[in-house]
Amino acid sequence: MLRFAFKEWAVVCRALAEGRQTVILRKGGIAEEGGVFRPDHTRFWLFPTYLHQRPDSLKPADAARLPEVERDHLPTGVIRLTHYVEVPGVFRADRLEQALDLHSFHVWSESTVRQRFAYREPGLYVLPARVYAAPGPVDVPNRPEYEGCKTWVDLGVEIPPAGTPVLSDRAFADALEAIDRTIHPIQMA
Repeated sequence: MLRFAFKEWAVVCRALAEGRQTVILRKGGIAEEGGVFRPDHTRFWLFPTYLHQRPDSLKPADAARLPEVERDHLPTGVIRLTHYVEVPGVFRADRLEQALDLHSFHVWSESTVRQRFAYREPGLYVLPARVYAAPGPVDVPNRPEYEGCKTWVDLGVEIPPAGTPVLSDRAFADALEAIDRTIHPIQMA
């Protein structure tokens, strides 16, 4: 059962759902304790957000998809959960070159990677994302406590994580191996 959701740009959620993105890069939301992201959960629903996503933050092909993604935006009172993620390990890019070398695994522009890496203190968390498509959408009410620049949302209800992997076992294993060659996992307490 999954109770938590991970807030992420809708365009990134779409790329994850389509298998075009296999990592989540994260610095931290301003509403998080100390403004610092913590990888508190390794299984979670994707919670698409529309705030802050801009064409210049994305690679050109994904910037072109932004209007289509925004057209799919539901009314403000509803969050549609369609995919969940399992994270087999947590990595941290402590050198800019490591973060830049992951360019084929995400949709952010190089300037966005550089800006996020340098914000406050150097570094980015890297979460390899094994994405699963739920058998059907799960609509949950969007509550006031979900608002703000924070990563984790407690849905207040356990939702069964049934679904089909977006990528084959082999394709995901290949991506994970390539990520591991670029950056090594961190040990979580």
